[in-house]
Amino acid sequence: MSFSDFGLHPKVGSGINAAGYLEPTPIQEKAIPLVMAGRDVMGLAQTGTGKTAAFALPILHRLIRGRRGQVRALIVAPTRELAEQINDSFRTLGRGTGLRSATVYGGVGMNPQIRALDGGAEVIVACPGRLLDHLSKDGSLLRDVEVLVLDEADHMFDMGFLPDIRRILRSLPPERQTLMFSATMPRDIQKLAQEALKEPKTVQVDLIAPAKTVSHAIYPLEKHQKTAMLKHVLKQLDPRATLVFTRTKHRAKRLAQQLERSGYRAVALQGNMSQNKRQQALDGFRKDRYQILVATDIAARGIDIIRVSHVINYDMPSTADAYTHRIGRTGRAERSGDAFTFVTTEDSGMIRIVERLLGEPLKRVRPEGFDYNTSPPKGQAEFDRGSRHQGQKANSSKSTQRRSRSNTRNRSNSSKGSYASNQRRQNWRRSGSSKSTRND
Repeated sequence: MSFSDFGLHPKVGSGINAAGYLEPTPIQEKAIPLVMAGRDVMGLAQTGTGKTAAFALPILHRLIRGRRGQVRALIVAPTRELAEQINDSFRTLGRGTGLRSATVYGGVGMNPQIRALDGGAEVIVACPGRLLDHLSKDGSLLRDVEVLVLDEADHMFDMGFLPDIRRILRSLPPERQTLMFSATMPRDIQKLAQEALKEPKTVQVDLIAPAKTVSHAIYPLEKHQKTAMLKHVLKQLDPRATLVFTRTKHRAKRLAQQLERSGYRAVALQGNMSQNKRQQALDGFRKDRYQILVATDIAARGIDIIRVSHVINYDMPSTADAYTHRIGRTGRAERSGDAFTFVTTEDSGMIRIVERLLGEPLKRVRPEGFDYNTSPPKGQAEFDRGSRHQGQKANSSKSTQRRSRSNTRNRSNSSKGSYASNQRRQNWRRSGSSKSTRND
């Protein structure tokens, strides 16, 4: 099948050529005819399946024949990076149509967005919170919307956006076409689909394993050895465009700082950063100012960088989908890529799941020259939230002093409950229970 079989407007066809698309992906083959026919669609598809073009192409085809200067299509996305990526797709695919699009998200000033909306954008790509801010100032903003797209609905649910989505739905005309795309269908998303969609057609693309151009390996170790292993691995390869994934934003920030101190050009991408800082990090990575980008799953959603040579999972992802999304950043456009994952005994279940996804065992690696005999650090574990535990200790010490004014020389580092007598406190201290808790 080719794109010409869809009967898209010739000006949209020129955008397809400009984007370099050769033939439709499975989700595009299934969804585009339904969207062009005006049907509501529930699309079950992962990132990287071509779902953006699956809704962008038929929307452009529809809008090119109608009124101009009014908001006629609304796409709601969970993150700013994804919103920008979708907007870029609309601009590329619609370059010959004369249609205008605008992005609406937080972290930047509202006035430029207001000017873009007043300038007559026909397509808005928005994150829920900032869109509601605009609606509070202009309740009629969405009165002419003909098509609504809820992209990555499951991630909007994960991020707590469903109440915002329902408020947005109440601001839209009831007579509209609605498209929803989600990688998974938890109960809350099913309920939202029932509320938002009318007699929808469901299209599904099964989970796709990572590209065959990617080699996979796991590095069994202890938690406290991860940073040392990362530095050891980086010395063995050319980290010209390496993406490192961590489970938490705190760890991403700390790890990037450690890599910088070790002489690498590294930067973190995590949720606490301002929009300008996030964009600077992405642009710096794209333009080789940084060798290493350390990111969380949520912060990295929407990143579209073709030349990533290595993906390193500092922390094992929690699902096979997340593994595919992470690893999908390398080995793109027929390029080869490497995916390394640091694993502990706690990750054995996920290892089996990933091996089933790949259809083969993961290669186990124990690099020569790495010291596996290092002991865990005393006190806090690596990248532990030390201030939280220190605060617990300080509070515990104060409460112990209040409970035991008569014995001020005795110190307790524990946050355990109160004790009935000095003898019990002394027994507890002798048992060694005052050691700080590790919680990586």
